[in-house]
Amino acid sequence: MQFDIVVIGAGPGGYVAAIRAAQLGKKVAIVEREALGGICLNWGCIPTKALLKSAQVLETLSHAQDYGIRVKSYDADFGAIISRSRSVADGMSKGIQFLMKKNKIQVYSGSASLAADKSVVVVGPDGKSEQLLAKHVILATGGRAKQLDNLPIDGKYVIDYRKAMVLDKVPKKMAIVGAGAIGVEFAYFYNSLGTEVHLIEFLEQGLVPREDPDISRELTKIFRKKGIQVYANTALEKVDRIKGGMSITAKNRTDGKTVQLDCDVVLSAAGVQPNTENLGLESLKVKTDRSYVVVDRDYRTNVEGVYAIGDIVPGPALAHVASAEAIHCVERICGLPGGVIDYKNIPACTYCTPEIASVGLTEPAAKEAGYDLAVGKFPFSASGKASAAGAKDGFVKVIFEKKYGEFLGAHLIGMNVTEMIAEVVVARKLETTGHEIIKSIHPHPTMSEAIMEAAAAAFGEVIHL
Repeated sequence: MQFDIVVIGAGPGGYVAAIRAAQLGKKVAIVEREALGGICLNWGCIPTKALLKSAQVLETLSHAQDYGIRVKSYDADFGAIISRSRSVADGMSKGIQFLMKKNKIQVYSGSASLAADKSVVVVGPDGKSEQLLAKHVILATGGRAKQLDNLPIDGKYVIDYRKAMVLDKVPKKMAIVGAGAIGVEFAYFYNSLGTEVHLIEFLEQGLVPREDPDISRELTKIFRKKGIQVYANTALEKVDRIKGGMSITAKNRTDGKTVQLDCDVVLSAAGVQPNTENLGLESLKVKTDRSYVVVDRDYRTNVEGVYAIGDIVPGPALAHVASAEAIHCVERICGLPGGVIDYKNIPACTYCTPEIASVGLTEPAAKEAGYDLAVGKFPFSASGKASAAGAKDGFVKVIFEKKYGEFLGAHLIGMNVTEMIAEVVVARKLETTGHEIIKSIHPHPTMSEAIMEAAAAAFGEVIHL
């Protein structure tokens, strides 16, 4: 079969690339070995948010009396919570099937690899193979849970995020190794359902170690208040199988204090590794570095006609990054003009409660870069909307260059902040200054006016503090 573009992988990078190529008049095929939508729609972004919403509803019910509502009884039906999550994922995947048909994209089910002649060989579920020919091939095979050498995943007692979404019952006690976005989201979810949760993080900062230190400290305070145990700067030493679960030994990297935990299950949340095996990269001598495919700013590999996007190239392993790279890559293939993706203006979101959202430089990074800073912080405890909503935890922190007001970064923790961060992304894209943020009238009462108030705090003009 002859196509203009063949895309391998149908996650938020692959299916977006296929649709954009079809919009630009190309004959397109896409190959997926599992379900359309990839990890994001089926086992990541979407179904986890469904689980977290159930946890939030449960938490709200537990505090219903704070809102003047008496709830006599309620129960968490774990099976129904899991079923709803899977139903949401299935619905989204079917939506991608519709988009493939709408855009006349040929879908192949199976595992794909590059042959020496740059054709794509697809081996279907029945073992039969097909050969696809195309001038351009886009690799978008995504990533999977990273395995630690001393924490082998067995799918029963040591699990990854996929298994954590479909457990048969709520564990009584869970240890989570890795306190990034995946780790803290599952920590919040299972803690809400009554699980005793222990979070172990190797890096010194502890929770969400890539975020601004103030965010980490705030989340740690809130999680400990919820009863979640947090072990920062702690290295996993060994895990042993015991009756009914696992025994973990870890050690603090500073004082050498040993942590000994017995638990029902261990969730390995140590990050993501790229799916670059068995793609035939070696047959074409596609250049890689530490399992990542090396590309230029237009996502071209060193082999003409072969491109790579998403989690298999260096950069943030985020769905919205993969989608942006997909559109950029396809538009360059089709000869459309354009700049480059600004990786310094990529928002990051974590969907535990309270939510976390950030973009740009952290305060330590801005200081290290030599900027003279104006830093402002506005707590949601001073927000009328947050008080009315019963969501006073958290704050907005903004960082500006002091003299000219360049918007260097923003770090938010609180209710719905993942919806608020887009304002900062657009502001930074348009080179908006702190003074312009202050003079932009924000609606009241809203959570978003905290961004204006934080900017005003940075320049000594805050009203409500």
